[in-house]
Amino acid sequence: MNSSQPFAASARLAWRETLIPYVRLIAHPFLGLVLGVILVVALFPIVTNSPTLREEIFLVLMAVILASSVNIIMGYTGYVSFGNIVFFGLGGYVAFFMMLTFHVHLAVAVLAGGIFAALFATLLGIPVLRLRGAYFALATIGINEAVRAFVNNFDPFGGSVGMNFDYSFYDAYGGAKNALWLAYYAIVLVALATVAASFIIKQSKFGLGLMGIREDQDAAQVLGIQPARYKVIAYAISALFPAMAGAVFFFKNGIIEPGPAFSLTASIEGLVAVMLGGFGTVAGPIVGAVVYDRLRSFLLTSGAFSELHVAVAGVLLLLIVLFVPAGLVGELRRRVPWLRKYTE
Repeated sequence: MNSSQPFAASARLAWRETLIPYVRLIAHPFLGLVLGVILVVALFPIVTNSPTLREEIFLVLMAVILASSVNIIMGYTGYVSFGNIVFFGLGGYVAFFMMLTFHVHLAVAVLAGGIFAALFATLLGIPVLRLRGAYFALATIGINEAVRAFVNNFDPFGGSVGMNFDYSFYDAYGGAKNALWLAYYAIVLVALATVAASFIIKQSKFGLGLMGIREDQDAAQVLGIQPARYKVIAYAISALFPAMAGAVFFFKNGIIEPGPAFSLTASIEGLVAVMLGGFGTVAGPIVGAVVYDRLRSFLLTSGAFSELHVAVAGVLLLLIVLFVPAGLVGELRRRVPWLRKYTE
């Protein structure tokens, strides 16, 4: 008998024991229900061939991605990031630059933007995640502003003017109309991946480790959890999906500038969505993102309140903290206990 055979068999067994729990999570009924609802909603613009509905659902799905991503580092790990939008902007810029300069396909650019942002978050997270509480929150604001200032003066990215596509750029995608639909399909896929990742993380051993860090980092370390490693991985994952969303969003818009790409207001609105729905849950950021995005759209399209949506976000955040700290989903779970297993 070959001496390497027992080793190969034990390696296969180890891989099987590692992967089976994740396979079971992918087949979980709750995850299937949530992804099914997202798919059904996403089909409406396709079935009706409605550009207006397509744009509305695009923005809702993007809000879901941003909220669910920040929930990984805030809700699961307990680190409040006011500057998570920096990854949205970085992913957008890297993807836009690659498409404009090297003429790569959207799919390649989206992956490249996401990977770049995740690597950036990994390198950044090693020193920054040593901070805790308000110090970390303030550091994330500083990082976002520093990156925006750098991009604003970085000539290959167009400096303060940014970059834009010529109308003919979309000919490679069958024209601008087809490109808009391609962007829509892409954001649906990113949203599905984000929600699936959020659920799998929460239900996994890794997610339990993150929540242990959230409750008491020192106690978690005593129990054998490696806080530094866990936090950096969570930070990288929370950077990956916003970066991919940014790549798709700016491809659709055909223009990218430092201001919209690194908008601190958008970052705070993402936090409001998480708090509104309920942080630390999978369903909470989804519900919060949908409700807040619809409220924001209403305010922006109503003449009397069009300039007040940021103020409303601030007031809403204050009211949530004071009266419904667990968010809408958290409050529902508290009042209707039997719904807890359906609102992970």
